[in-house]
Amino acid sequence: MEVPVSAGPTTKGALRHVLGHLLTPLLMCVGMGLAYLGAFHAPEPHGLRVDVVGSGPSVQVLAQTLQDKGAGALDVRTVPDRATATTALRERSSFGAYLPGTAGRGPELLVASASSDTSAMAVEKVFTKVAAAEGEPLKVTDVAPVSSGDPTGQGVFFLLVALSIGSYASVAVLGGAGAVLPMRIRALLAAGMSFVVSLVGTVFAGPLFHLVDQGLGGVWALSWLYSAGILLIGVGLHTFLKRWTTLGVMVLFVMLNFTSSGGIYRPELQPGFFGSLHAFWNGAGFVEGVRDHVYFDGHALGGNVLVLTLWFLAGVALTITAGITETCREDGRAVRDAMAEETKAEGAKEAEAKAEADAEAEAEEEMAEAVGV
Repeated sequence: MEVPVSAGPTTKGALRHVLGHLLTPLLMCVGMGLAYLGAFHAPEPHGLRVDVVGSGPSVQVLAQTLQDKGAGALDVRTVPDRATATTALRERSSFGAYLPGTAGRGPELLVASASSDTSAMAVEKVFTKVAAAEGEPLKVTDVAPVSSGDPTGQGVFFLLVALSIGSYASVAVLGGAGAVLPMRIRALLAAGMSFVVSLVGTVFAGPLFHLVDQGLGGVWALSWLYSAGILLIGVGLHTFLKRWTTLGVMVLFVMLNFTSSGGIYRPELQPGFFGSLHAFWNGAGFVEGVRDHVYFDGHALGGNVLVLTLWFLAGVALTITAGITETCREDGRAVRDAMAEETKAEGAKEAEAKAEADAEAEAEEEMAEAVGV
């Protein structure tokens, strides 16, 4: 009795296949650990811009003392009056302004928590010690407070997280289930999905959690531009990376993106690598763009919109390139199939001709034998 041979994969082959796929989550684990711990585990100020308000030798001495003792942690300058200091805070060129105490009033610190709550806290920690040396309690005045629905000032960052997850998870679906569709249809689905994701984010930011109390239309526009950039880049990358697309998208839009966005710590409190990414990464463009739009009257909003637009255009270019590549691959496959069919047909003709020749030779041989007989 014959034992049937299984047509399925061997245990060794299946194990090798599974181990190969387990490499992806392992790399995700390593990457997330390096990114998050590298960016957030030990925040320390470096080059944190603060102002000392006033004039005269005592103000100059205080500013120079802070600069020297900070050893690079602070970038201290003097400004002539409170109005100038407030303008600098509202233009986000400073993160704190200290008014030394006088005979008529105690020391006061001006901050703008909407710019970065953690930066404001770092500044307050520094100047609380300065005020204590003067023997006076420190009064803190927030010239740009966050909305009541976002007391920590980090709601925009968590909105970024929600938009990012909705976007790069859609990339996995479009790359997997949608891989059989033409690129133009996948691109349209990406644009449509980014519209839906941005609407969901806008509902979170406004009516549901009240993270922002004004400028909701602008928040939606920034959300769509951000989400569309991720989706188009991801859809384009899938043509080239295949099963590594998920890892690639996570590196771009989670590991490097969340950590450099400034949503938790601005670059002045982070290692230099993440601080440098903050200047041009799309997550930073979104977070800082929303802050500029909602809390700072659109100051410097154009630069952040430009960052998001460039990422969006990169996605468009990558999607077009991927579409051309897929078309070339399909054309090449069609040529190879046609050549294979032609070769097969030629082989069949040769076999038929050979069979006819063999038949004629056999007939001649039989005839010769008959004549011989």
